[in-house]
This record gives sequence, C-alpha cells and structure tokens, in this order.
Amino acid sequence: MRERKLAAILAADVAGYSSFMEQDEAGALARVDAAFHGVLEPRVATHGGRIVKFMGDGALAEFASVVEAVRCALDVQATLAADGGAQLRIGVNVGDVITAAGDIFGDGVNVAARLQALAAPGGIAVSRSVREQIAGKIDAAFEDMGEHQVKNLARPVHMFAWGGVNVGEARGADDGRISVCVLPFDNMSGDPEQDYFSDGVTEDIITDLSKVSALAVASRNTSFALRGKGLTVAEVSRRMRAAYVLEGSVRKAGNRVRITAQLIEGRSDSHVWAERYDRDLNDIFALQDEIAQAIVAALKLKLAPGEKEAIKLRSTSNPEAYKIFLMARQFSMLGHARHRDLVVNLCKHAVEIDPGYARAWALMAIAQSNIALFVDVPENGWAAAERALALDPDLAEAHSAKGRILGDLGRYDEAKLEHDIALRIDSESYHVMCAAARCAVAARRFEDAVTYLEKATRLFDGDVWAAGMVIQCYEATNPAQVKPAARRALDRIEKVITMEPDHALALGFGVTALVALREIDRAKEWAKRALLVDPSNRNLTYNIGCSMIKAGEIEMGIDLVEITIKSSKTANLIWVETDSDLDSVRNHPRFVALVEDARERYKAGATT
Repeated sequence: MRERKLAAILAADVAGYSSFMEQDEAGALARVDAAFHGVLEPRVATHGGRIVKFMGDGALAEFASVVEAVRCALDVQATLAADGGAQLRIGVNVGDVITAAGDIFGDGVNVAARLQALAAPGGIAVSRSVREQIAGKIDAAFEDMGEHQVKNLARPVHMFAWGGVNVGEARGADDGRISVCVLPFDNMSGDPEQDYFSDGVTEDIITDLSKVSALAVASRNTSFALRGKGLTVAEVSRRMRAAYVLEGSVRKAGNRVRITAQLIEGRSDSHVWAERYDRDLNDIFALQDEIAQAIVAALKLKLAPGEKEAIKLRSTSNPEAYKIFLMARQFSMLGHARHRDLVVNLCKHAVEIDPGYARAWALMAIAQSNIALFVDVPENGWAAAERALALDPDLAEAHSAKGRILGDLGRYDEAKLEHDIALRIDSESYHVMCAAARCAVAARRFEDAVTYLEKATRLFDGDVWAAGMVIQCYEATNPAQVKPAARRALDRIEKVITMEPDHALALGFGVTALVALREIDRAKEWAKRALLVDPSNRNLTYNIGCSMIKAGEIEMGIDLVEITIKSSKTANLIWVETDSDLDSVRNHPRFVALVEDARERYKAGATT
C-alpha cells in the first residue's frame, strides 16, 4: 500500500569508496560497516528516525522532525571525525515522499541524494527549506552556497553547507562555459540618487556578457542580491560557482562619466584585467561595449559570428533617453503604488526623446496595466506593449507586458503563450517571473505559480510581492508549506517596513503572512495601520479584505472588498471571480449580491 507524507530525508554515502575498494576491498567493507552500523544506524534511532535502506556505500534514513534529522547528521559527523574512520557525505532535505513496502520514493528523496553528492567529505548539505526550519534551533553555521543545477532535476537546488562543499560536483553540471559573476558597480558620485545609473551600467554589462556563448553569466538579480553582504571575492566565487568576478565603480558628474572595472580570478583572488575609463556621457554605450570586449580578450575567448554585433545592439542609442529609462526602472523596482504614474510619465518622456526605445515602451505598458487594475483610466498598457513588440519582437519584457494585459482581460490561454515566450527569452528576469506568476494565479494554475514565485524570490532578495503571493498558492497546493512561506515573507517584509514604515505593498502582505501564521490580533493591527497609511490604495484595501476573510473576520473582509469593487467601473471583476482567497465566501449572500451588481455595471460599462 502506498502512502504520501511529508518527511525529513537523510542521504549519506562514503567519500572515496571506489578508491578504497581498489586498494583494500576487505578493509573498505570494514570501514563502511563501522560507519553505517557502528555510528549512523544507532544515532538515527537515538534521534527518532529510521533507516530505510543501505545501498553498498550509501544509506537512506527518514525522520518526522527536520531538526532531529540535522542533529543526527551533525552527531554522526562529529563522531566519525573523532574516531578517524570513514568520512561520510550527508544531504538532508524535507519534502513529500511516497512510502511503499518500507521504502521511500519521490522528489524529496531525489533532492536529498543530490545534496549528499554536493556535500564535502565529512560535511553536510541541506536544502533551503531545511535551513529555514532549523534556524534558531541548532547551533551550527550553515553557509549559503547558492543555487546548483544538478542532474535529473529541472529546478536548481538552493544549498546550505556545513563543513564545506564538494566544488567539483557543484561545478560538474556546468556545460564547459566560463562562469562569471558581475557585482553591482559602486556609485562613487557622492549622490545616492545616482544609484540608478550605476545599477543600469552594471546590468547592461551583464547583458552584454550574456551574449557571449562561451560565458555563463550570473543574472542581474542574482548578483545584485549580494550587495551589502560584505563578501570577499573568494566567497562570491564559491557561493556563485563563478570562476571569475567582475567588480567596479561608476562616477557620474555632469556630462562626464568615469568607470573603473577589474576582473578577478575567484580561487586565487588574482587580477586578470583592470582598466579605468574617463569619457563623455554620450560615449556610455561605446564604453560598455569596450568593457565587454576587453573581458572577452582577457579570458582569451573568441567571439562567435554575430556576437560582436549583438553586443553593440542597444534598445536605444540616446544617452538622455537611457538615463530617464534607468530612473523609471528604479522607481518601478521600489514597489510603491504611488510611483506608477511617475514611471509612466518618465517612460513617456524617454520615448518622446527616442520613439524607438522598446524597453521604455514595455516598462510603460506594465505600469499602465498596474494602474488600470483598480483605477478607471483610458490606457491599460495594450498600445504600449504592442509598440514595444513591433520595435523588438525578441524583447522578453514586451511579451511579458502583453501577457500581463491579456491575463487581466481573462484571456489566459493567449496570455500563457506570451509568458512562455518571455520565459524562453529571459528565464532570469524577476519581472518576467512575476508577470507569469500573476497570470498563473488568476488561471488557478497554482503549481506553476509556485515555481515562478519561488524563483522570483530568489532572483530579487528585496522582493515582497512574490514572497507574499506564494502563501496563497501553497494554501491551494501544499498546506504544509504555508507557515514556512509566511515566515520567510514576514522576515523580508519586516526589513522593508523598518526602512520604509509607509510601504503599502509590504504592509499588505505583512497582514497576509500574519494571518497565515494565525497571529490574528497582530494582523488586525497591521491592517489598521496600512489603511491609515494609504487609505486610497484600492489594491491594498482589497488585499487586506481578502486576508480578513481568511482570518474569519467575514463581514469586515467583505466590507473592504466591497469598497474596492464599487470604486472601479470595471470592478476588476475578472480577478475577483477567480481569486482563491475569496473561495470561502462564494456563497455568502452579501458577496453574491456584490458580484452580481458588479457584473451588471461591467456589462453596462462595456456597452457604453
């Protein structure tokens, strides 16, 4: 009989087993027996687990408690280190498993096995979910080793390691390309408001290097997540699995720009190339080309046919339009509803200067579609998205924007096609992931949404939207993950609120997380504060209404949802009719009447 359950899985193997067998078969078997039956087996029992099976040089165990599984792993490694016996590599994961005839199967087991292969001899590798559940409960330092693409798993594994990492295994999944991580260039202008420009220069260098087929370049969002971590180049190299690290600075003063850059070999911490450039701002694009080509030359690579021209290809050649676009994107990343009109206006200014600036048109489309959700405006972003696609059919952001608008219109199949194209073009874009996730949530494809949202949270560590939305998706797909997801979201949200107490998006998702954690009184306090801070934000009002409904405050929740629905001519009815947060009140008389009234107004509006 088969049974599905949530379990902590410990996978272990003997490091260097094959070479031991070649040198001394009998001695190797004795070392394995001592490690497994003399140390591992009794300690698994002590920590409340059970041995599932032994497999030659490997072993598999399961535990009901994640904390006890990790304590067991630490206990085993400490004992073996003291005894001087065989060294084990141990991986620990928590996930769904299928039990049958005493054995266990499933992705939870597969991930544990991959983690074990990544662990150093005598070390332990755990998944992100394990690290989150043992935080504050185990006094052992697990270093964040980033994501690793491993065999037979479509999604990368985010690993934390105790006792080191098997770098050879970690790099074994690489396809022969040279790995490079570009750290955010420092803003040396003496003006924090110029951060948008140095960030833009960094992102474009990442984009340029990504066009070189011989290079594997860490994504913008992944490398920017390292900002402020105080990591050495060697630590960055190890965490990002990057052979080389590029770092630099930007100083912009008036119409002049100075850029310094240096390429460092990660393991030896030695400089491979360094240069300083002083140029007119009008030369910024040529300067970025020079840096990319200098790095290619320093690494002794040859550009494939067409790559040199691809590096030079820009969405605009106008430095003023470029600067304004970078400013618009910075405001967009802040996540404030009050900045949406500003983003639209900045993008309009950029395309007035350069009507062929596809990226500015695409960003404008997203901002306009966000505004149109809860405010009755003439532009929903469609025209801007179509313009962006006409200018650049291969622009991921343009397809993403069109997919977003199609989803808002309830045309989910058409929207999915656009999002699929965007994901194929740029699967490392935070914005592309979020747009695809939003459509998947509306279409109730919650498992797809979880995939997109979890990756979005990894791509941008300042995110609160994806971290908050994934709670709803886990409620529909995997209730065991709701509270861990809520704790992760709340941790991010509280950091944002500390810096920006009026951040409405963070406050709203804070209420969501607190309700999921069943801290209802605190959720109500946050809700009251959020509505005082931004009372005209209909998106916020709606989201808090949904959270109150889930908290059991049905009348209060419907009151808030009603305010949002009645304040819009279109009533955002398409989203309301599919939103799983409202499933519990679908038959509530007040809600039924509210939706019927909205449908009538929507029909009337559609015919006028």
